[in-house]
Amino acid sequence: MPASLDALVATHADLLERAQRAAHDRTYFSAYDESPSPRVYGEGAAEAGQHAYDALLGRPFDLPGHPDDGIPAGSEVSPYGPALGVTYPHAGVDALVEAARQGLPAWQATTPQVRASVAVEILGRINARSFEMAHAVMHTSGQAFVMAFQAGGPNAQDRGLEATIYALAEQERHATSTIWEKPQGKRPPLRMVKEFTPVGRGIALVVACNTFPTWNSYPGLFASLVTGNACVVKPHPGAVLPLAISVAVAREVLAEHGFDPNLVLLATEAEGELLAADLATHPAVGIIDFTGGPAFGTWLEEHCVSKQVYTEKAGVNQVLFESTDAYRAALANLAFTLSLYSGQMCTTTQTIYLPADGVRTDEGLRTPAEFAADLSTALDGLLGDDARAAGILGALVNDDVADRLAGQPKESVVVESRPVAVPEWPDARVRTPLVHLADPTDRPSWTAECFGPVSFLVPLPREQMTDVFEQVTREKGSLTAGVYSIDEAFIGGVRAAALRACVALSENLTGGVFVNQTAAFSDFHATGGNPAANASYADGQFVAGRFRVVGIRRHAPEPAAVEGR
Repeated sequence: MPASLDALVATHADLLERAQRAAHDRTYFSAYDESPSPRVYGEGAAEAGQHAYDALLGRPFDLPGHPDDGIPAGSEVSPYGPALGVTYPHAGVDALVEAARQGLPAWQATTPQVRASVAVEILGRINARSFEMAHAVMHTSGQAFVMAFQAGGPNAQDRGLEATIYALAEQERHATSTIWEKPQGKRPPLRMVKEFTPVGRGIALVVACNTFPTWNSYPGLFASLVTGNACVVKPHPGAVLPLAISVAVAREVLAEHGFDPNLVLLATEAEGELLAADLATHPAVGIIDFTGGPAFGTWLEEHCVSKQVYTEKAGVNQVLFESTDAYRAALANLAFTLSLYSGQMCTTTQTIYLPADGVRTDEGLRTPAEFAADLSTALDGLLGDDARAAGILGALVNDDVADRLAGQPKESVVVESRPVAVPEWPDARVRTPLVHLADPTDRPSWTAECFGPVSFLVPLPREQMTDVFEQVTREKGSLTAGVYSIDEAFIGGVRAAALRACVALSENLTGGVFVNQTAAFSDFHATGGNPAANASYADGQFVAGRFRVVGIRRHAPEPAAVEGR
């Protein structure tokens, strides 16, 4: 192995070991600090990141050596108003596949440790550009700046590192070589030299989403790269820039260490193109990671059965609010959950079940109508100041979300959505959450996914709440679930239902942890066990299918022959 790769492995060995230990123990661990403080990233880092972002706008994005057929690609408009004006290299499916193939032999011939070390080097360099990335994520996803910095930067980088250490661990599960010896009684034993090499499936495709372009893409990207595959990254047309930056860094690191930069490629769409489907069905593509709506996710699962397909689709996330001894704190926690990024997180609670005869609280019994009024008060307290509200809500990511919110029926609304003014961005569409008090008999209205700042309070007989929760999870899928109750028997029933339906459960959250947030190295994001997702970030299943172990064996020399040399 070249000295430069030896040095790279040595440089990152400690971080990989610490990350693997944390993933095993499920304790708190973060390699990349989520605080945008100058004490962490250095004086002037914020300003430098702003300047770096500004320098990208209104011009072609530079990816040296990337396939490019000259067809224009790039039409991003910030949810806060301005057009980015960035154009990107464009190439057809065959050109991308051919470019990706070229570097595979050398990449697969190196060791998993080298591939993991290259991945960590990429993540470290992306981390150094976290302020630049924050602006790119903010102006493509609509996240407020601090959230864009954290979720689009260090939190996403941690998820990439988590996938890296799982990929490394699965490839190191077995010995790479052995002397196999089978006794044969009085005859000499059978002796073989056996070597075992993890071999990637070839080319991986990452189909990214608009709302969390890096956070949802890094797990698949780094899991595939570390397991010996080339990666084609297909961004959402509305959120190309964050992944273009990521691809540029990956290509730079690969080239510096003697590998073909085309092991990581950017697949941008021209007007009217259906590039994701064309790439997904290409025979050379063996792995697909998809985040997005259920229609295309299900299509991929049904039409790419010969490939390894990992999907995170939509779901109906639910909370059962049966009783509490900390009513105001629970309402505050729920209000923040519904408000964060305007409900545009795949983990945001949509449906909240209440006992039809009222929620038992430390302030007395609260009827569903009274609960709705109390939740409205909690939301007003959180979002009453426009400047604070804008920092929590961010902007609506696209017209689909805005139209969905505007089209809500008025008769069942108990918490109205209002526009929030952002003087710095007068064209931003910022809206507070809308809440319905739903008719429990109109099940289609509250069991259909309604992505965005829309939630439903559903009064049910207390004894039916758990059964309905389990049924909806099994039928529609859920990425998160929550329960509030002071009744241990009720919580035990919900816990058992969550295990049967395979959804992560949060119990009685009242503090600084929210049902729609997960921590890398500790919380599994999705379980892969219900219709919302067929995979988890990250576990062994998420990486093991990306490679196969190929054995090579031959007769071993007899011990005497070795001694006689």
